[in-house]
Amino acid sequence: MVQQPELQETSLIKSTQRVLKSLSTYRWTSLGALVSLLLLTIANAVTPQLFRWGIDEGIVPKNLQIVLYSAAWMVVAAIARGVFNFGQSYLAEAVSQGVAYDLRNTIFSKIQNLSFSFHDQAQTSQLLTRVTSDIEQIRTFIGTSLIQVVGSIVTLVSISVVLLVMNWRLALITLTVVPMTAWLMAQFINRNNKLFRQVQEQLSNLNAVLQENLLGIRVVKAFVRESTERSRYTTLNDGLVKANMKTISAIRATFPLIFLLSNLVTLAVFAYGGAQVIGNRFSIGQLVAFNSYLALILQPILLIGFAAPAISQAAASAERVYEVVDAEVEIRDRLGAVPFDTCGGRITFENVSFRYPGATTEALKEVSFETKPNELIAVLGMTGSGKSTIMNLIPRFYDVTNGAVRIDGRDVTSFTLKSLRSHIGIVFQETTLFSGTIRENIAYAKPDATLKQVIEVAKTAQMHDFISGLPNGYETIVGERGVGLSGGQKQRIAIARTLLTDYSILILDDSTSAVDAKTAAQIQAELDGLMRQKACTTFVVAQRISTIQNADRIFLIDKGRLVAQGTHEELMQTSPLYGVILESQVKPKEKK
Repeated sequence: MVQQPELQETSLIKSTQRVLKSLSTYRWTSLGALVSLLLLTIANAVTPQLFRWGIDEGIVPKNLQIVLYSAAWMVVAAIARGVFNFGQSYLAEAVSQGVAYDLRNTIFSKIQNLSFSFHDQAQTSQLLTRVTSDIEQIRTFIGTSLIQVVGSIVTLVSISVVLLVMNWRLALITLTVVPMTAWLMAQFINRNNKLFRQVQEQLSNLNAVLQENLLGIRVVKAFVRESTERSRYTTLNDGLVKANMKTISAIRATFPLIFLLSNLVTLAVFAYGGAQVIGNRFSIGQLVAFNSYLALILQPILLIGFAAPAISQAAASAERVYEVVDAEVEIRDRLGAVPFDTCGGRITFENVSFRYPGATTEALKEVSFETKPNELIAVLGMTGSGKSTIMNLIPRFYDVTNGAVRIDGRDVTSFTLKSLRSHIGIVFQETTLFSGTIRENIAYAKPDATLKQVIEVAKTAQMHDFISGLPNGYETIVGERGVGLSGGQKQRIAIARTLLTDYSILILDDSTSAVDAKTAAQIQAELDGLMRQKACTTFVVAQRISTIQNADRIFLIDKGRLVAQGTHEELMQTSPLYGVILESQVKPKEKK
């Protein structure tokens, strides 16, 4: 525990170093920004010397020509400062936008590849904050703070050299402010790194409540919980404001000292330099130039001070972003994986046990079975018995804890993920639709599908008549998350979407739970022939008797174990649990 702050500080430094290394992708643009910065520093350094020349050689001896020359060169220097300042700002911003673009693509691609187990535990709001707010902090650091710090360091070094050449005693008085200010800024960063991370985490928590509320707004209104949700959001919003105000307090505790130091140094330079002028050891022009340089040397210190909070925030944000980028992909292609291209239909579970990451108990316990070619398997069990878990192991959404899952005798881990999953058609229990048209949603996995093919699978899913009755037919825009469609309609679109894929194994995970019994029977009748014809093996997780009766075999799952298997008639005679489950479905109908 004692080493934790040191480890966190090391992690922040490493994350910042990784951000800086990413600049190598844009080395020429970065070099252009650096060159513009150096030229800007030269233009700034020359300007006070033009003042000295104009005063000592022009104004004091009353030489108008020198005054005009110095004024003209000052105009040139001013134009140069404007051009170089724009150049370094523009190029730095171009680099920052490029790095942010790359980071957004990297983290999005990583999120696509991360396993189900990661998404089971990660909050969506946290991921959204890292892709948006955290990357924006990094972009601001590269585009503004970094160029400020580099520019300030270059200016400090160059102006320090000029001051030492002009008057080393007066320069030493001036430069005392540099180490003192650097120490104050180092203390500020060390003390407040944790605070800036807390601000980002507080923002993530606020986004979590906002996301939940937007997704569940109908539930909120149905149960009249608007005031409670407002209170919950306001409480977290207050926490975010307080965390931000703590950062402001931290800034106010440090920067007044820096301003005080700069003012004291200015007074010392004025007093000592004035005495030097009176003693004829320093010219008025030199004192004016020295004071100009004093402003130039104090400005970088202040800029570094103002950049420090942004650097701290960027370091904390970089650490959060790289936590996702570096997250382990648990499910990946094994060494020597081969394409899955043919399916004989023999799917084997060998003493399969599985426990979800973070869970204390096993979801499956020593499950063993083997399917036959072209067999229709119904999977039945009480809620939470492990039915969907079995389905998730076949396409390797998770890997088994113990045992093995095989297809035609080969372990599923020996196949490439892309080929395995592209040949497994699955309709999930929870239906997800994407923004776009109905046709685009059905053809999601096969974008080049013809309208004829889309209509064919829609008919199988008993959805064609409904779609044809819409004003825009298959080009009708689906609302966000399928709003505007009933649960059953969304399920049928999901079924059609799966049927359009090039599947060899078909998994229907309670895919008609939101569909009325008559429509479900029609879908089942259409699917029966299709499943026998196209799929080498079909798994149906369902509760309706019609589906169960048509199955070649029924697997009965209870508390993570396969407790019985057989046909409908066999289980009616041998399994009391099967009778209880069927009785729970029949009784409501008898009461009618």
